[in-house]
Amino acid sequence: MKIRGKTALVTGGAVRIGRAITLMLAEAGANLVVNYHRSAAAAAETAAAAEAHGVEALVVQCDVSDLAAVQRMATATLDRFGGVDIIVNSASDFGQIEIPTDDYDTWQRVTRTSIDGTFYVTNSLIPAMQARGGGAIVNMIDLSAWQPWRRFTAHAVGKAGMMALTRQLAVELAPTIRVNALASGPVLPPDNHPQASVERAANLTLLKRWGEPADAANAVRYLIEADFVTGSILVVDGGEQLG
Repeated sequence: MKIRGKTALVTGGAVRIGRAITLMLAEAGANLVVNYHRSAAAAAETAAAAEAHGVEALVVQCDVSDLAAVQRMATATLDRFGGVDIIVNSASDFGQIEIPTDDYDTWQRVTRTSIDGTFYVTNSLIPAMQARGGGAIVNMIDLSAWQPWRRFTAHAVGKAGMMALTRQLAVELAPTIRVNALASGPVLPPDNHPQASVERAANLTLLKRWGEPADAANAVRYLIEADFVTGSILVVDGGEQLG
């Protein structure tokens, strides 16, 4: 798929990796729907940066785990652009829990964002995407789908669910809509991440360094443009799985 002239929705598109993906798509010539949950100021700034590339950008506040909110976002998207050609499900929640736990709120918030949110957003926009002749969907997972991270049980289960959903949707939506996932390794440390933790993460990779947000964004671009790729999980991790 050629990106120029298309319309893309990026959930969690205001900050961090989502922002890098949003700006990559804008630079490539796509109009954007920038979804955010709480980062209103960042969403407005990201949309302005996208529009500086000569494209249109619509900012929509929406908790993707809330079906009614997702349906309102889909309606706003349809009203503005008539639908989308590209969906990037990037919204994520890194809430931690101990096992055993009585923190069911965190469990439900994290897993519903990853699994339910990805399904709600995709399902709400599929009919319009099919009416436009097809499209591409990229789900953002990470290495926790395979590798357990202590205290990140909900997050790992959510990402594993997204991986399964990626393959299932690829089967259900072929041949007109392609669905893939990107599993990104260390490309952007969390805010205020201790330097010792940054160095330890770098040493876990074969390349002994962190990547850049552009590494993830460029991989998303490949999955959008690669017309013979569907149902695949692309790992961009500097060799961390092998390290």
